[in-house]
Amino acid sequence: MGEHDVHIETVEQLQLVGIRVRCPEEEYVLQIPIAANELVERQNEIANVLNHSYQFGAFVVDASSEEEEGYWVCQQVKKVEHVPEGMVSLTIPTQTYAVMKHTGSNKTILQTYDELHNWIEKSDSKRRLDAWHLERFYHFKNINQIEVDLMDTIQDEAKERI
Repeated sequence: MGEHDVHIETVEQLQLVGIRVRCPEEEYVLQIPIAANELVERQNEIANVLNHSYQFGAFVVDASSEEEEGYWVCQQVKKVEHVPEGMVSLTIPTQTYAVMKHTGSNKTILQTYDELHNWIEKSDSKRRLDAWHLERFYHFKNINQIEVDLMDTIQDEAKERI
């Protein structure tokens, strides 16, 4: 398997609690790692965390409202109970994703996204720009050596045919 193989993954509804980042477009590459580290330091404040070993990033490509603008750095929880001060909760519906792993610098992540988007286009799938997209981070402490699943939301063809 090559480094940039794509697989399709359907993920059941996710309950997330974390930090919302809002800043000018070019600052996300700086601000997201700061929020990710803050979340690690504060993760013991979050109730019902399912897995401390990874974080989810969530965003809407084509945000249609102010509520959807930004980037959320989150932990997945079994259920949302007490949301710590300065944090928010988010529910991501069951969705289907084209998933590609990115390993290396966070600065080269856009190239991996380009590859993923090209794959989706060639596969005749359609990206859902108005839906939540996810990034599942396994290693993020060192921005030059991150490991993340880029999860681009696509239309589930099976549902479309009904």
